[in-house]
Amino acid sequence: MLAILALAACQSAPREAAWNELFDGRSLGGFVATEFGGEGTVEVRDGCIQIDMGSPLSGITWTGAPPTGHYELEVIAARRLGTDFFCGLTFPVGDNHLTLVLGGWGGTVCGLSSLDGLDAAHNATRTLRRFERGRDYTVRVRVDATAVTATLDGEPLCRTELAGHTLSLRPEVLLSRPLGLSNFATATSIRAIRWRPLPSGA
Repeated sequence: MLAILALAACQSAPREAAWNELFDGRSLGGFVATEFGGEGTVEVRDGCIQIDMGSPLSGITWTGAPPTGHYELEVIAARRLGTDFFCGLTFPVGDNHLTLVLGGWGGTVCGLSSLDGLDAAHNATRTLRRFERGRDYTVRVRVDATAVTATLDGEPLCRTELAGHTLSLRPEVLLSRPLGLSNFATATSIRAIRWRPLPSGA
């Protein structure tokens, strides 16, 4: 009987989809350097996308089909130089976009920009984290029908319900749409960028 129940549980559990790898460790592939003006060099070295320090913004933008619907997005990134945000991850949420900021406003502020016209430093998703230079951090963003949730190295980082909120981007990162990563007067190393669809109804 226990074996039958275990088999039934396995059969009813939704299977996780495979990750769609957007970076192969060897080339930029579908990414291009974002032309912010004053951007630093973008190249692949040592198996990572290296985004050098700009004045002030540098970044990459995905030119292929972006994630849609309900999905998870994962980035492994490190701050190489500088003291401001090393990961400004812009991603689609339905017909809109948000940016998850890691280490902004002097190095520690994290959160989602923008909610109801307020950026990550000034809305309810604001949280503070310290980031070690040269250390890889894994950030995962989950977008579903009701909320956007972010974790950092497997621990909760921030979350917002979608109902009742207006989603928008700061003008500086509009060029990161529909999917991109930027930094501010900082150098970034990106080891992985991938996404996968969530099961229907997730």
